[in-house]
Amino acid sequence: MARIEIVMPQMGESITTGTITKWHKALGEMIDLDAILLEISTDKVESEIPSPIQGKIVELLYPEGTTVDVGRPIAIIEDDMSAAVAAAPASKTAPAATKTEAPKAATSAPVAEVVHEEEGFRFYTPLVKAMAKDAGIVLSELKNIQGSGAGSRVNKADLESYIANRGKGGAPVAAAAHKSAPAPTAAPSGAPQTRANGERVEIIAMDNMRKAIAKNMVLSKQISPHVNSIDEIDMTNLVKAREKLKNDFKKREGINLTYTHFVLYAIVQALKDHPLVNASLEGDNIVIKKDINLGCAVATSNGLVVPVIKNVGNLNLTGIAKQLDILANKAKTKKLTMDDLTGGTYTFTNNGTFGTLIATPVILQPQVGIFCTGVIKKRVMVTADDAIAIRSMMYGTHTYDHRLIDGELGSKFLATVKHHLETMNPENLI
Repeated sequence: MARIEIVMPQMGESITTGTITKWHKALGEMIDLDAILLEISTDKVESEIPSPIQGKIVELLYPEGTTVDVGRPIAIIEDDMSAAVAAAPASKTAPAATKTEAPKAATSAPVAEVVHEEEGFRFYTPLVKAMAKDAGIVLSELKNIQGSGAGSRVNKADLESYIANRGKGGAPVAAAAHKSAPAPTAAPSGAPQTRANGERVEIIAMDNMRKAIAKNMVLSKQISPHVNSIDEIDMTNLVKAREKLKNDFKKREGINLTYTHFVLYAIVQALKDHPLVNASLEGDNIVIKKDINLGCAVATSNGLVVPVIKNVGNLNLTGIAKQLDILANKAKTKKLTMDDLTGGTYTFTNNGTFGTLIATPVILQPQVGIFCTGVIKKRVMVTADDAIAIRSMMYGTHTYDHRLIDGELGSKFLATVKHHLETMNPENLI
């Protein structure tokens, strides 16, 4: 019988914290190996975390909505199937970060790490550490504070009580021992509120993903002078070709053949023709990327994510379709990894999905360009031989960083994408 600690997993080298958004298991419930234990979010990705062991949940150390440092224990699982739920915390000292190798999970999702308990180690939430720093409390002093949280951990109320009594000669006392009246609480997120001026509002707290999107969009506009080149693209031949090929493609590959696959293929060809667009800026240096890693925006319930098709220049249209299908499914089931979301050299987004005619997107840093398509609509057009015909038309927007790409190159890139979409023969590409 062993009590095994599950810790906040590392979602990427630059990720230092994760937020618990949902527990899938309650205290006392049994959990199977690889069953989903919880959902976490970072400023880059949301993921479902499977359990690395089979057992009984005996402690959930943080409530939903709590942000926890990577490597810190978040739950304790008793791997003896007959064990009862612990009636009291295991010890007054928190476990050490002495790691043991967890069983390999069958899923590609991130796996919570396993940590065995050990004497002599305490951990603190980012909030408690920030409060201690502001109050001038050093680690040696913080360690002497009696905590009322799980495993005698110091929480916000404990620290507030300690700070209030600091210097008065009293011993540190757990805040839970005091039965003072609860402090007034703010209205829950999303609840209707009336402000002092009579304005009726609903205030919803941003989740981590929305905060990250907001931060990144503002940052991109501050860094890059955005310029947009826009043209209309005749998709008539591709509409007819897709209608002819889609059923056989679905039977053969198990994937719906979409216009996005054609657009991605055309973008790749344009990037090969104009390698300066597949670049980034590092100070005064231009870094031209020899591999084409194409990001494709995917809508999820919490906002857009941009998984990246790696080395897409080596794929035909069918290969692009397969890779995009894998990434889109991972995005919708919260299985994306940091590797899926990093390393992009250029990005595509499709606003036509929402019925939008034209859009001017924001560049994803440190890239220097992004391509956006609108909805395909039938319009009356004048053809090259001055005839009038009904054609399936689509607007394409190339948004680029004017520090590196001037109007000539930006427009030539757009013209190349347009040319490939209007002249390609899909039967030879799949």
